[in-house]
Amino acid sequence: MAIDAPAARPANPRFSSGPCTKIPGFSLDMLNDAPLGRSHRATIGKAKLKEAIETTREILGVPADYRIGIVPASDTGAVEMALWSLLGARKATMCAWESFGSGWVTDVVKQLKIDAEVKTAEYGDIVDFADVDFNTDVVFTWNGTTSGVRVPNGDAIPADREGLTICDATSAAFAMELPWDKLDVTTFSWQKVLGGEGGHGVLILSPRAVERLENYAPAWPLPKIFRMTKGGKLIEGIFKGETINTPSMLCVEDYLVSLNWAKSVGGLKGLVERANANAKAVWDFCDARDWIANLANDPATASTTSVCVKFTDDRIKDGAAFAKAVAKRLEAEGVGLDLGAYRDAPAGLRIWCGSTVEEADVEALLPWIEYAFEAEIAAQA
Repeated sequence: MAIDAPAARPANPRFSSGPCTKIPGFSLDMLNDAPLGRSHRATIGKAKLKEAIETTREILGVPADYRIGIVPASDTGAVEMALWSLLGARKATMCAWESFGSGWVTDVVKQLKIDAEVKTAEYGDIVDFADVDFNTDVVFTWNGTTSGVRVPNGDAIPADREGLTICDATSAAFAMELPWDKLDVTTFSWQKVLGGEGGHGVLILSPRAVERLENYAPAWPLPKIFRMTKGGKLIEGIFKGETINTPSMLCVEDYLVSLNWAKSVGGLKGLVERANANAKAVWDFCDARDWIANLANDPATASTTSVCVKFTDDRIKDGAAFAKAVAKRLEAEGVGLDLGAYRDAPAGLRIWCGSTVEEADVEALLPWIEYAFEAEIAAQA
């Protein structure tokens, strides 16, 4: 039965999974301190970059002996730097349960042609980490942005592992606790959880990863933007703000503004709580209805940032077309933008619930999803 359109509307209808919505109250005036037209190698430029690195360390709780670098090409660039620079010293294990993880499999197996075991899971599940050999180099995503599932914790990763763990944490960092002692390489982009601007990645290396870099040279040539060592030693400047190529100081300023906002809401604890509350609102909505469900099959692995849902009503004749129609209707109403599932993922919606999203906006969106569902069921009939 068709229902009336809800009276309340989200104050901010932006629910994109990347680039994600800006911090609450954002305005361009917040970026007035950006050193535009200045060299990133000038004193002020290097100071801004170093501040970004050290504030990242402070909020995320990254150990003092881990290196943090700002690198080109978003999270993709950071992951590729790690894969091309570190893999090949021993066998690898590739874990994939969504589109981006599958992309890393292609790079390692087909491009680098590294001896690797590939472990996969369908959308909505993750691989069984108890069956992963951590004496190999293990590559995995912490949170599947396109599949709505995440690694619940690092308990399955042994402290005495011989291989490196390489973790794409782009939709997890700043919204989930990351066990740094279990992660040797961690990457993310600030365009995700903190709603920053695109184009820059962050690469975090443990002492074990640095040791590999300084004692192993890949058999293949490395492009300039991937090179992290010189003469067998780590280029320490990269991890102090002396970037490999030219960064956007406007984007760096935007990141600093986001980091300061993060501190104002309680740091990592506050950020995690915000994402958890947003996700729970969606989970409770799905649990109370029989026509919609979380794509994640196990609540323990359900993402708290990229929450993916599927329509389960038997009256739906074409799942993909129906989901696209619902997303289109929500966008036309101006209540939910960029809610369509990722192109390779199962049909449904993807609701970004990261830390910059307000819980009130999620709660205002959900009745509109029910309204759009009923409207499309009626239209289909």
